[in-house]
Amino acid sequence: MDDARAAIRDKALALGLDAVGFAAAAQGDAAKERLLQFLAAGRHGDMGWMADTADRRGRPHDLWPAARSIVVVGLNYGPEEDPLATLDRRDSATISVYARNRDYHDVLKKKLRPLTRWICETWGVDAKLFVDTAPVMEKPLAQAAGLGWQGKHTNLVSQSFGSWLFLGAVFTTLDLAPDVPTPDACGSCRACLDACPTAAFPAPYQLDARRCISYLTIEHRGPIPRDLRPLLGNRIYGCDDCLAACPWNKFAQAAREADLVARPALSAPDLAMLAGLDDASFRRLFAGSPVKRIGRGRFLRNVILAIANSGNRALVGAVLARLDDAHPLVRGAAAWALSRLDPARFAVERSVRLAAEADGETRAEWEGTTA
Repeated sequence: MDDARAAIRDKALALGLDAVGFAAAAQGDAAKERLLQFLAAGRHGDMGWMADTADRRGRPHDLWPAARSIVVVGLNYGPEEDPLATLDRRDSATISVYARNRDYHDVLKKKLRPLTRWICETWGVDAKLFVDTAPVMEKPLAQAAGLGWQGKHTNLVSQSFGSWLFLGAVFTTLDLAPDVPTPDACGSCRACLDACPTAAFPAPYQLDARRCISYLTIEHRGPIPRDLRPLLGNRIYGCDDCLAACPWNKFAQAAREADLVARPALSAPDLAMLAGLDDASFRRLFAGSPVKRIGRGRFLRNVILAIANSGNRALVGAVLARLDDAHPLVRGAAAWALSRLDPARFAVERSVRLAAEADGETRAEWEGTTA
């Protein structure tokens, strides 16, 4: 099936994908064992869906027993500029590189659908595509398919694209010879571990999501723990610090897919402007963006915390405007932000609101007892 492999690779590249490899659908238990250890330690936090799908997620063949082979693809989303440059712009927000334009799920599926259909029609087989939303562990598959290796930051590292690859997979009943897995090339380097603002890596190749800024600003549904809030800086959606620190990025390339090139409006948006978004304007600004999926409440929670971390008293007005927001997460974040930016005003507001505040979660913020 060497001809089939070559034809599939050529077709995928012609569709605009940047990396293609092949893996057997029947994988060993190593990835599943690491997942179970991660879950047993509670490091998945609020992401209960990981535990719910652990049995199918651990081994691809269990997800679809008829599958024989997996075509693993990568789509480069490398930034044109330093992704961490906006961290010093304290009155602006930093959004993770992957979320500065279109949702990669949509972009990647748009390329995988014709590839999947073409494979089925060409060889008369069945195939199914997966992009992140199904219980598929794409990173171990990508390593098995020769696209890179899982670095000490637990993300995929490519010798051609650094840490900037979106991954997708096409499971198929077509029997294809697998590629040689990529060996680990991290060596003694620990740049990604040392770069983490919240010390979310208890050891190399291990992540505690409960301390990860990407998890806290995206997946976590409640108030962000008080001790971690100052460490967020102005990161309001995701974090690229460990990815950007990887020395293999010297080989990285800027994304050539137009839908993945950063939109100017999302490159370093003004915090005060973001804090004033209502539901309609939030949906308009982030139309087609992955940011929209966390909803305005969680998003403004993050924005208000970033305002608190700015230390700019000129932004107190933006905080005061959110003290009576409809969403308790936003109200709570605003109370904490006010305590940081204007302690005297906070003391006045606190005495009034503790007498009147009925919402327990927000009351806890005024009392300073939220975890």
